Amino acid sequence: MSAIAMDLATLNEKAHAAGFLDPNDGVAISFWIISIAMVASTAFFMLEAQTVSNHWKTSMHVGSLVTLIAAVHYFYMREFWVKIGSSPIVYRYIDWSLTVPLQMVEFYLILSAVKPDLSAGMFWRLLVGTVVMLAFGYAGESGNCNAYVGFVGGMCGWAFILFEIFFGEAGGAAKGESIGEATANAFSSMRFIVTIGWSIYPLGYFFGYMCGAVSPHNVNLIYNLADFVNKIAFCLYIWVAAKADTRAKGGLKEPLV
Repeated sequence: MSAIAMDLATLNEKAHAAGFLDPNDGVAISFWIISIAMVASTAFFMLEAQTVSNHWKTSMHVGSLVTLIAAVHYFYMREFWVKIGSSPIVYRYIDWSLTVPLQMVEFYLILSAVKPDLSAGMFWRLLVGTVVMLAFGYAGESGNCNAYVGFVGGMCGWAFILFEIFFGEAGGAAKGESIGEATANAFSSMRFIVTIGWSIYPLGYFFGYMCGAVSPHNVNLIYNLADFVNKIAFCLYIWVAAKADTRAKGGLKEPLV
């Protein structure tokens, strides 16, 4: 090994020991990249909320809350991983316990804006599914219950959410022509994220906690990349629909910066 390589190796070891990023630790780097991406997304969504019509503003603001909460937790998770080298389970589930219900709120917000007669029961059913999914997931990952019990319970919560947005009141409301093309596109795209994007989480749980075939490094990398896509893309779909709808109605404005 060359002297330069030895110096770099020593520097990396010292950086890691002091709590800084190790260039060889891809998981820690992913925590950092995603936390910054979440901050940037928050600023973007907050500014863009000024340019869309009024009934989209709340959805845009809620989307910015999703990425802001995730950003704060990712800074803490990054520090936890770098200093301790273990999965930040508590921080991750605190993040999910706040951001996932907010994402469920988005389904209600975009539909209720165009269908005022939509019942509040839709939101509460989605919330119940979310609580069940996260509670069992946390219990399984933290070792407070059998991993198989946690997996099955979490899957039941997820299935309940999917039933509501495909076949329940939410799914039925989204099929009506009165909601408009932009709202229908946003709902469909968000539903795609919840169906396909969220499938990454139970796969990571299954292989990491039930089969033991995936190391904590890979489980956290999978979860990080899933959050990156599922949170930011989820809100981006709402932004795209909001811009399209506002533009179609001739109300597009420049942000106030």
